[in-house]
Amino acid sequence: MSQSVPPSGNPFAATSAAPDAPDTAPLPAPAPAPVRENLPLGLVAALVAALVAGGVYGGVAGAIEREIGWAAIGVGFLVGFAAAKLGGRNPLLPVVSAALSLGAVYAGQLLAIAILVAKELKVSATEIVLDNFSLLTQAWNESKDFMTFVFFALAAVAAFAGARKATATE
Repeated sequence: MSQSVPPSGNPFAATSAAPDAPDTAPLPAPAPAPVRENLPLGLVAALVAALVAGGVYGGVAGAIEREIGWAAIGVGFLVGFAAAKLGGRNPLLPVVSAALSLGAVYAGQLLAIAILVAKELKVSATEIVLDNFSLLTQAWNESKDFMTFVFFALAAVAAFAGARKATATE
């Protein structure tokens, strides 16, 4: 009675040859994903992310009646990450992301003030923003302090870092 000898190598490796074939080569690895370089798509993604993140930032700050540093960092990181993930490694994207995150934090701060005023006056925040925008910006100007600019800086740095992080893995 004779017993067959198992093939050499990894018995669990996938092969494309017949089971009785001597030594077979492993299947090749899949090709890496292509690098995206689409500046317009990255800019649109950064703008959309800035609008959404700024709105969420303002809504949260208005609801809890204070600003949180990590929220400003989140705004910046989201804007930068979205821009670079969809736009690629263009060196303009981190800079534009930082600028848009500044605008998002500013808009969020205005929205937070509008929510606070709306609570006091028993009207909608939309009404405050649309009908009294000059008073809203004046209130922001009078309430700004050192921490206001710290939140701006945190958001801008996080946007730049988020854009770099998104392209570091590609």
